[in-house]
Amino acid sequence: MSEQPVLYDVSDDGVATITLNDPATRNALSAELLGGLIAALERARAQEAVRCVVLASSHETVFSSGANLGGFAGDVSLVHKHFGSERFVELFKLIGDLGKPTVCAARGHVLAGALGVALACDLIVASEQATFGTPEINVGAFPFMIMALIYRNVPRKKANELLLLGERWSAAEALAAGIVNRVVPAEEFDGAVADWAGKLASKSPLIMRLGKDAMRRQLDMPLDDALDYLRAQLTLALSTDDIVEGVTAFFQKRDPQWTGR
Repeated sequence: MSEQPVLYDVSDDGVATITLNDPATRNALSAELLGGLIAALERARAQEAVRCVVLASSHETVFSSGANLGGFAGDVSLVHKHFGSERFVELFKLIGDLGKPTVCAARGHVLAGALGVALACDLIVASEQATFGTPEINVGAFPFMIMALIYRNVPRKKANELLLLGERWSAAEALAAGIVNRVVPAEEFDGAVADWAGKLASKSPLIMRLGKDAMRRQLDMPLDDALDYLRAQLTLALSTDDIVEGVTAFFQKRDPQWTGR
């Protein structure tokens, strides 16, 4: 494994880029790589200057090949295999609770557990050369750890197709199924990711955090409960200086100056 399986960088406009950097294993989600990814996300959450997070890969054709299959048949006790899978739960919850928007930059193949990482993000930009799939069934396994994310992002029958057949979908097919938000030619990929990340980073970080938390929490609420909760969140947002600044800047035809209050 490379000395740095996960790279971390923050641009001047507040975009933190977290890069999977273990090309020798096609960025297999080993315990070390998952630990580095969790640590980098916690760092981004703690840094006030960070307003958006991009998950990327240093590999030209692979975002990640998914979990390290060698661990499934490894000479490790069952209870420790169970403990090892806890990192996936921690990672998915962390991305959801980050309070900052996340973009998955899917330049190449997004397979198995890596599809869960991508779907945990708010937005996915894919290169035309990317593919998506859950091939676990083909090797006698099943994508249990990412199933909840798949069914929250993909219509049920298409999710069944993905899980049961184990076939890869092209970027265009993933777009049609609602897995990705945008597909661009390879030569336009970096620019498309930077464009969206810059736009996300330019928003009020306070309102973004309130909005993202509300998006996650209302998802599985009954309608009446969701409406009551969201009304309360609107009232909370109306108490902030940033919402006043945003509306004032709109009428004055200038860029808003966010204070986070």
